[in-house]
Amino acid sequence: MKRILMFGTGVFAVCAAFLAATGGVNASDGPRPQPYYGEIAEKVARVLPGLHLSHQKLDDSVSCKAWTNLITSFDFDHSYFLQSDLDRFAEMELKIDDAILSGDVSFGYEVYRLFRERLGERYAFVTNMLAHPVSFTKQESYTWKRKNAPWPADRVEQDDLWRRRVKNELLISRLNRELDIANASNKTDKAASATNTAPATAGTTNAPAPTIEENIAEKYKQYKMVIDDLDEESILQRFLGAVAMAYDPHSDYMSPMRKEDFDIDMNLTLCGIGAQLRSEDGAAMIMEIIPGGPAERDKRPYKLVKGDKVIGVGQGDEGIVNTLHWPLNKVVRKIRGKKGTKVVLKVIPASDPSGNSTKIVDLIREEIKLEEQAATGRVERVTLKDGSVRSLGYVRLPTFYGTMDKRYGQPGFRSATVDVAKQIASFNSVNVSGLVLDLRNNGGGSLREAIDLVGLFVRSGPAVQVAERSQVGPLPIRNAYSAMAFRKPGVVMINRASASASEIVAAALQDYGRAIIVGDSQSHGKGTVQSVMSLGKPEYGSIKVTTASFFRINGSSTQLKGVHSDIVIPSLLDGLDMMGEDKLPGALPWSKVRAALYMPVGDVQKFVPRLKELSADRLAHNERYIRYTRYTRRVREASERTEVPLEIEARRGLMKHENELRKLEEAEEEQEKKKGDGENDVVLNETLNILSDLVDLQGDGDIPLENEGDLRSRMLRIFGIGLD
Repeated sequence: MKRILMFGTGVFAVCAAFLAATGGVNASDGPRPQPYYGEIAEKVARVLPGLHLSHQKLDDSVSCKAWTNLITSFDFDHSYFLQSDLDRFAEMELKIDDAILSGDVSFGYEVYRLFRERLGERYAFVTNMLAHPVSFTKQESYTWKRKNAPWPADRVEQDDLWRRRVKNELLISRLNRELDIANASNKTDKAASATNTAPATAGTTNAPAPTIEENIAEKYKQYKMVIDDLDEESILQRFLGAVAMAYDPHSDYMSPMRKEDFDIDMNLTLCGIGAQLRSEDGAAMIMEIIPGGPAERDKRPYKLVKGDKVIGVGQGDEGIVNTLHWPLNKVVRKIRGKKGTKVVLKVIPASDPSGNSTKIVDLIREEIKLEEQAATGRVERVTLKDGSVRSLGYVRLPTFYGTMDKRYGQPGFRSATVDVAKQIASFNSVNVSGLVLDLRNNGGGSLREAIDLVGLFVRSGPAVQVAERSQVGPLPIRNAYSAMAFRKPGVVMINRASASASEIVAAALQDYGRAIIVGDSQSHGKGTVQSVMSLGKPEYGSIKVTTASFFRINGSSTQLKGVHSDIVIPSLLDGLDMMGEDKLPGALPWSKVRAALYMPVGDVQKFVPRLKELSADRLAHNERYIRYTRYTRRVREASERTEVPLEIEARRGLMKHENELRKLEEAEEEQEKKKGDGENDVVLNETLNILSDLVDLQGDGDIPLENEGDLRSRMLRIFGIGLD
């Protein structure tokens, strides 16, 4: 850290020098920081290093990361600023730490003002280009993934980039309009044929629809208005948030308005539709579909899924307002509404992240009841080669819920563990041969419930290790409700959206040798815990800081690497480049600690090679799975594609191919749905077969209750026996 204050000039002099170097940016133009913002900055500077898990000093390395975070928070795709702007900003690259320590937040406001100026220039360029005809005959392409691209070297290079960008938007809109007209014509023709009447012609009483050029111009106009209207609190949020996220992507500064959203909706859960969002590339990306909500219950082909990006919001039958580049809290507030009202979302689908296509999803806002998020179970039956039928238990747990202020037996008490135990009891009564625990899309929840749930499958021992303030300690299984309620073979299902508490359970059951893990190549990989702390006065806001981390009982962290599946059957999420902790910039590294003292209660790993062989042979002849893998491969290819053609015939062919595949997949999905919910889930179907194979290999006998868990392991370790 540069001790500028020791020389008596102060950070103010450094920032003044920066302002002089930027020349052309009027410091009086736009929002100015409130006098007390300096006090907030000083508090953040003092609190962050002491509370954060890493105990990283607020130094030049943090400043460098904060600088990058701030610049990209405005210009994420490196298209508005010029390289010369970055060269000017470089004066502060290693001095943000000194600035906030002295209470100077002016750099954030200067970056905002220059960005607003550049945005005005780009808006003028776009409107001028849209006023002239554009040809689509030239063989050229547009690189739409620019996160890691260099900033334009000069105006000539920037103008060419924006020419291709606007041309791409025009081409997408033109071809989508062609497709809409063709689809509408087909529907009209079919309706006319069915009623033996002539096709209806368009009416003349409605106002003319906006042109493609007008729509695009309006989008940039709205974005310019959003940026122009940013207030001083929003800019402080970006600046101090950039500093907090220099420590890790889950730490953040929360201004009073941001904290209000956090409190109301439990980390930006959308009241009414049941989804969680995060800001991604200027859009609001769906991070989680809340079980029991309207989005989760929607069974239409164009339903919301993880990875979808919301770029427009409409109310009822009103027009859709473009929300691209809006602050996330404004998008959230736009989507919220009264129960029973309709919200319409314009979405870039996760299956086509390049933006070649969009979909419209309308939902009726509803309350999300805990009962609809509770654990559910059923008995599944697998037909064996000899024609006999084997009964297997299946439990789906959407989240680790649990009331913290009530005890078992008290009115209003709810517990994920208790509900799963009840399902297991019903399975035991009908003598099922094995159990599938489905933790797909389970983003976590109560740590206590995760530990107690492990106790349904393991009698005693540690469930997880927690590192906090340089101390690592195991958290033991409590067996509060049942001592090893299920003692037969088990399989745990995970995907890239299985996080936190889900990873604790999956890892523990894998380490104890209690279950096979099936699903995506790995779980989400979030192995950290955050705490929210007030900065004092209400107007100061709060800070969210990563204060602890989880470790498996074998000593390995779940951070970044998550839990690896023993048998991989990938979902769509496994092929997307935005899902998983390892995809987040600045994520904390993986680490390892000493293994806890524990005794495995089984050895299912020895069966994995044979289980893989049996599964691969079965899936090679499964037509439904072959179609499924073709679809996941197409989604992965679309996600990895960085360039799109700007010549109309090449682009028309690409979009036609993608639309035909999508229609085929939707038709196949509808056919599968008619067969029943269980048959529609190809990953679950194969997981049940894997569990049946495990029963054949391991037998369906009970695990003995005599196992002493970590106590026996402790004795073995003390006497130097069985260390491996």
